[in-house]
This record gives sequence, C-alpha cells and structure tokens, in this order.
Amino acid sequence: MTEKELCAAAMAAMQKAYAPYSGCCVGAALLAESGQVYTGCNVENASYGATMCAERTALFGAVSQGERRFAMLAVAGGKDGRLAGEFPPCGLCRQALVEFCPPEMPILVVTGEGAYKQYTLGELLPMPFGPAHV
Repeated sequence: MTEKELCAAAMAAMQKAYAPYSGCCVGAALLAESGQVYTGCNVENASYGATMCAERTALFGAVSQGERRFAMLAVAGGKDGRLAGEFPPCGLCRQALVEFCPPEMPILVVTGEGAYKQYTLGELLPMPFGPAHV
C-alpha cells in the first residue's frame, strides 16, 4: 500500500465519523506489518468522556483481530466531513500507539487531497511512557 492510498483510506474513514456535537470528523487508516489496513473514525457521545478517537478505533480494532505490529498510520480530519488542515493524533492516541508501534513509525497527517505531512511517532511523542516503565 502506498502512502497516498493509505491517506485516501483515512479520508474515506473520515466520512463515516459520528460527530453531531463538534462537527469535527476524523478518519484514520492503520497499516499493519501483515499488509492489512484497519480504519477507524471518531465516534462522539453526549458525555464527551465516552467519545472515541479515530486512531484508537483503528488501533483497537486491529489489536482485537490479532495484529500487534504496525508499519504506518494516516489521519485525515476536518469540519462537517470536509478536509480542514492538519489533524494530528491527540495525546491519548499517541500514548496508545506507543504500546504497539516503534518510534520511527511514519504518521501521515493529511493536509489536502493527495497531500500530507509526514512525522514519526517519536517526533509526535518524544518522551513516551511505555511498556518498559511498568
């Protein structure tokens, strides 16, 4: 899977978001080392604490299917289903990713149709609390 294909999968997942309160729609596409792609979208809840982010939806879906190793993540976001600038993973999602992903794993943040900025997980979370700390 190419980077642009993974970004397109994230944009498609964004269209499935349930965001009646904020209008902020996010989609994620997580590429496992097996080659399988797992997508997720954010799902809001009237009790905001029960809201689930797109990245963790994709990650937890992949883990629940037996995946444990990942190669790349793409994230797309915007208002009311339209792309709107950079939507990087939030702190909770970054922390969840550290459990399964190496610091050098690429994270593609979609900036427009066919365009993205690339970061590594280590750049987005430079001093993670990980399994070695427990």
